[in-house]
Amino acid sequence: MGIKFIFLAIFFCGILFWLARTEPIEDKQALLDFLNNIHHSRPLNWDVRTSACNLWVGVTCNHDNSRIIAVRLSGFGFRGSVPSNTLSRLSTLQILNLTSNSFGGPFPSDLSKLGNLTSIYLQFNGFQGPLPQDFSVWKNLSVINLSDNEFNGSIPSSLSNLTHLKALNLANNSFSGEIPDLNVPSLQLLDLSNNNLTGNVPKSLARFPTSAFSGNQLEPEVSSPPVVTPNGEPKKKSSKLGEPALLGIIIGGSSLGFILIAVLLFLCYSKKKAIPKPSKEEGFIKKEKKTILESHEGDGRVVFFEGCNLAFDLEDLLRASAEVLGKGSFGITYKAALEDAITVAVKRLKDVNVGRREFELQMEAVGSIRHENVAPLRAYYYSKDEKLMVYDYYVQGNVSAMVHAKRGEKRAHLDWESRLRIAIGAARGIAHIHTRTCGKLVHGNIKASNIFLNSQQYGCVSDLGLATLITPTAPSVMRTAGYRAPEVTDSRKASQASDVYSFGVLLLELLTGKSPVHATGGDEVIHLVRWVHSVVREEWTAEVFDVELLRYPNIEEEMVEMLRIGMACAARMLEQRPKMTDVVKMVEDIRKVDTGNRPSTETKTEESTPSVTPPLTEIASSSIQQ
Repeated sequence: MGIKFIFLAIFFCGILFWLARTEPIEDKQALLDFLNNIHHSRPLNWDVRTSACNLWVGVTCNHDNSRIIAVRLSGFGFRGSVPSNTLSRLSTLQILNLTSNSFGGPFPSDLSKLGNLTSIYLQFNGFQGPLPQDFSVWKNLSVINLSDNEFNGSIPSSLSNLTHLKALNLANNSFSGEIPDLNVPSLQLLDLSNNNLTGNVPKSLARFPTSAFSGNQLEPEVSSPPVVTPNGEPKKKSSKLGEPALLGIIIGGSSLGFILIAVLLFLCYSKKKAIPKPSKEEGFIKKEKKTILESHEGDGRVVFFEGCNLAFDLEDLLRASAEVLGKGSFGITYKAALEDAITVAVKRLKDVNVGRREFELQMEAVGSIRHENVAPLRAYYYSKDEKLMVYDYYVQGNVSAMVHAKRGEKRAHLDWESRLRIAIGAARGIAHIHTRTCGKLVHGNIKASNIFLNSQQYGCVSDLGLATLITPTAPSVMRTAGYRAPEVTDSRKASQASDVYSFGVLLLELLTGKSPVHATGGDEVIHLVRWVHSVVREEWTAEVFDVELLRYPNIEEEMVEMLRIGMACAARMLEQRPKMTDVVKMVEDIRKVDTGNRPSTETKTEESTPSVTPPLTEIASSSIQQ
């Protein structure tokens, strides 16, 4: 018994020693000093005896748990000034979020010691007074959100020294004076609205919408002053034309007259002989009508599925006015307006290499699916030379267009709530598809342009079940799409695991606002999955997120959780990817994650269930060859 006791004592001492070495002891004490010196209305589970990196709400550590790199304490009811010599001791801190509390007093000056800060969120508090004049101490800052406080004084010109700055939000304060010349090329999001600023908008900021400067006392742009003559009179433009100019006008006019007469004569002559051509609005396959009608097999009927209240035939489609909605891997999709004021989306397939019976069986399998997150196939048409699929037309367009539309004043921003609904709906739709035909059905073409919004504004998956019908694309071309799983070299051999990979890419696309494959300023091509892994491995996770999302408070933890899920789905090895049914639960639980951001969220305890997915840095390091 004595020997056993000694071994157990040594074992537990070893564990305690290991825990002590892997815990940021000094950082923990700094946070406990902060907590003990300020009033807060919501409880925090911070305890010196528990792991700060694994259990403390709002705390994130680096990959080896040796230092704290992020503190997110939104909505905990903190009141008063930030205690000095507390947070400033977190020398490796990268993200500080104190949003939606009741902090007051001046800007915490000792935060200048945090030279590694990349993001600072202090919005929706009661901070007062001027800002520090020297922002150069935070040379790595990419996001500054100090909106909805009571800051005053001038906007520091030293902000122009922040070469990594992407987002600056100083709205709804009392800043005065002129706007400094913030010539920061990396700046993508700016909001200086509702202050007391005067003067003109600097040329370096003229690229931003007028809403970024509304609610101030700025002067309108002044047009260029008139040229003044030596006697002080404004110089008048001469109304007389020189002889060369008059001669040119006469000769040009005569030549133009002769050309017009010749064109009219040619048109009158050719009109009698030419066969009228259909306009581009007459129909998307009207010009090939004869070929189609002569070569189709069978009676050429459009086959409708049960529950479809549409009634038209091929002739109706041929007569329909149409416009191209998009060109994809499997064909071209048109918006077709039928004569009875019904609008449908028609996909005209290309490179279909299967016979009639196999095509019909696949259409029957796809057409039988009825789910609120799967776009229903309403009808199809088959002939030897023509294969058509008819879907509902979604007025709002596809998710790719929403995410990558040109940024501007007239564009409705895709907010975080919308992106979360898109992810949840798409996950549910894909999971339902995977349960069909005894779990053998695969979508095979998951991408943002195949996701639409249903009536509840949740993601709705379209264009499924075509991968097995289409002649496979060359691997080099397929990989440029960015959604294909690494193991898929033949689209006909797509699997449910490869669907999960594609969905993971979709999540990363929603989070970053970047295309799965995109070019930089030079000739370099960036693959989104690789880029995300590289950024996370370097522990610059804040750099990943779409700058458009930085305007919304209290969502940082939810974005990180979605990032974690997206990276797990897009794992290089297919056996490491979760099942789609598990992904649905993870995505639905994003809003239930304890972020410390919402008063209704339960506080995490020592008994909290750990996340299904591993830590970000662990995922990144395990996929280093992604």
